[in-house]
Amino acid sequence: MIKKKQKPELKQTALSYKKPKMHLIPPTFSIPTKSLLFIVLTFVLFAAQTRAQSKDPSPINFPIPKNVDHMLFYLQRDPNTNTLIYALNLKENGSLNVDNPIQVYWIRYGEKGLKKDLGYIQRKFAYGIDVKTLGTDKYEFRFVSHKKLPFYLQRSSDKSYHVTVTINNRMIRVLRLFIRIQGGSFWLPNVKYAEVEGIDEATGKPIVERISVK
Repeated sequence: MIKKKQKPELKQTALSYKKPKMHLIPPTFSIPTKSLLFIVLTFVLFAAQTRAQSKDPSPINFPIPKNVDHMLFYLQRDPNTNTLIYALNLKENGSLNVDNPIQVYWIRYGEKGLKKDLGYIQRKFAYGIDVKTLGTDKYEFRFVSHKKLPFYLQRSSDKSYHVTVTINNRMIRVLRLFIRIQGGSFWLPNVKYAEVEGIDEATGKPIVERISVK
């Protein structure tokens, strides 16, 4: 008898196997377009501020000045927590001293929060300011150590005074200045950068801008 030849079985391999086609139905979301854009913009702004603050930060944990009368803003810098206060200089009757509208002094946290005036050299060559009257309730001032950047003291519609500065085409209501210093000396400190922290006047949101001090 002649036996019929059986056809060889075809073994299915990983190369020969083809997955069945699947038609995925994209999920639907109920988030409105405006809300989605707001979430994205908020994330972008937060990420930008975080990068600005986290790039080469100071190792010092700085205190926040509290209950300081008439404070406009404060300045902190390495290598210690001693803080400079820039406040309205008021007369005994409560009116602004138009000849010298801003007073500057230390809160020396390293000395149990002692309040102390600037020394002559500090006032004339480092942290003092030159003030110029521009008009009623409006003044321009510049730091004696960095005269390129003008700041402005002005009375707002709510009768309070604020300090503003414009950086990268953004007007900022100044709350804090920070100077990153690594080494050097009093006369030639190695300044890595300076930062302005405050409120963006256009958006009302917190903002941090880094400036060049070279």
